[in-house]
Amino acid sequence: MSKFIDIFLIFIILLNTCIVYSYTFPLSESLLDTLSKIEVFSVIIFTLEYLLRLWTADVFYNYMPAWRARRAYAFSLLAAIDLLAVLPFYLPMVFPVDLTVLKLFTIFRFFQIFKLTRYTSSMRNIGLVLRRKASQLITSILVIGMIITIVSLIMYHIEHDAQPDKFESAFSGMWWAISTLTTVGYGDIYPITTFGRFMAGIISFLGIGFVAVPTAIISSGFIEQMNTKRNTRRKIKEYHYCPHCGKPLSDEQELIVSPPMQTETPELKK
Repeated sequence: MSKFIDIFLIFIILLNTCIVYSYTFPLSESLLDTLSKIEVFSVIIFTLEYLLRLWTADVFYNYMPAWRARRAYAFSLLAAIDLLAVLPFYLPMVFPVDLTVLKLFTIFRFFQIFKLTRYTSSMRNIGLVLRRKASQLITSILVIGMIITIVSLIMYHIEHDAQPDKFESAFSGMWWAISTLTTVGYGDIYPITTFGRFMAGIISFLGIGFVAVPTAIISSGFIEQMNTKRNTRRKIKEYHYCPHCGKPLSDEQELIVSPPMQTETPELKK
């Protein structure tokens, strides 16, 4: 039953994502009316899901009192995503909202796609890897940010006199540094002086190494996660199956096959 509910919620999330995209196309009045009804139904489902998860938070946080468990869930990341999925629908009913702000709220509804991390194991693995490697990722991103800041100032002082319309400020140099370090290279801003081109070559080589660091950290995290799951499955299989014939074991057989707990008792020497 729980698997069916997960599949149903995944379908609703993907359907709403398609609806958000469909609003960017010219649609007929009848189709818009149908899509709005689907939206209302989806928001009701998501609201009930949020309230039920909030009410039953003490089951997940079973080591806390009920009110603290609900507070902990309300301030969690997944709860914030759940709230963003329904809040834009209710806000115009309470507060007078301008059309521009209403469009912004519609974009916020797109955050409901992150709810998929709750219903699929592969998406949960991505979130788990990012949490485990958060400190390393933040450190590498901070280093890249410092390099971009330094490079943008250097290129601004080198190229500003030669092309003041391109390198107007350090922010223009930062845009060039980001596009260069990420090896995108849009070509809208580029150095024309000899020293500027020399620095650009060095920075391009630096970008190949530094930008690849977060990718390497995430890749190593996925490898560690897969190895952990493989070892866990191997231990479970060894414990619940006979090591000789491979047949499943009953509870009584597990006690016989599994090695007993060894308790060391010191022997008194005469």
